[in-house]
Amino acid sequence: MSEREIIKRYENGDLTVVWKPKLCIHAATCVKTLPEVYNPNEKPWIKAENASVAALKDQISKCPSGALTYEMKGDKEDEATTAATKVQVSANGPLLVHGDLEVTGINGASEMKRRTTAFCRCGASHNKPYCDGNHNAINFTG
Repeated sequence: MSEREIIKRYENGDLTVVWKPKLCIHAATCVKTLPEVYNPNEKPWIKAENASVAALKDQISKCPSGALTYEMKGDKEDEATTAATKVQVSANGPLLVHGDLEVTGINGASEMKRRTTAFCRCGASHNKPYCDGNHNAINFTG
């Protein structure tokens, strides 16, 4: 039986920032892009009301792991997807796959991934096949 996934939501009027901590690789792109919104030293650490909907959408689109997504009020699901699948190797970090994909695990179970998925390259992740940021702890080079 797998552990229940934690999902946190932070609202800003018409937009809700959705954070899935299990996917986060701690690249800190969010903190660097919108420090007035993302501050890991405060609770809550996301203050979506501190930025416009446009600024939040722009920043969330840059999240390398897909841990941050958004939902618009009234929409059942955000339909923004990448037109083609793109694979990017991060320096000293994960393999980033941008686009919609189906991942089938060694147990045969499959799950759909949207936007960006970070796959472990270093072997130290406790969330394989996905990256959990442990490449930083072991000073992975590659």
